[in-house]
Amino acid sequence: MKKLVIGALLGIAVVVSGAFSYLRLGMAEVRADIPPGRWENYLMNGGMHASVTREAPNAPNPVMLTDENLIAGGKLYLDACAGCHGTPGKPFGGKGPILYPPIPELPVVGTELSEAQIFWVAKHGIRRSGMFANEAWASDEKLWTVATYVKRMNSLPPDVRAQIEKHDAKP
Repeated sequence: MKKLVIGALLGIAVVVSGAFSYLRLGMAEVRADIPPGRWENYLMNGGMHASVTREAPNAPNPVMLTDENLIAGGKLYLDACAGCHGTPGKPFGGKGPILYPPIPELPVVGTELSEAQIFWVAKHGIRRSGMFANEAWASDEKLWTVATYVKRMNSLPPDVRAQIEKHDAKP
């Protein structure tokens, strides 16, 4: 039994030491102009989603779901988020900003995140992804308003969509 435990601990130490050496010796690919490997996507995306799920408040959105708030959220999105995440009706067509992990083009793919999770990501950002923390520039109320819009951006009432498109058309 003693040999089994020592063997298991030694095996774990070799794996940890190998992973540490792989990273510290600069063998890990870090270029942003090539896609990451499947294992890296699996680990990082899974870790990011698990962290957001754990950290995000499990609270309802304090911003009321009204046409006015959707329009306000749409205007905030167009002014602050669309440059990276895309403008409704104007897809990047694969020629958007290149970052890995890739930036989700929200008008095309939508999001599975809850409003509370969208708020949390917008407020705190995602390390090493290009998604910066907005808490220094935007109030919680504005971030909740954007979350209200982002969650519904692909299923807006026609009059709300028209008001947001009018704002987008301004020079």
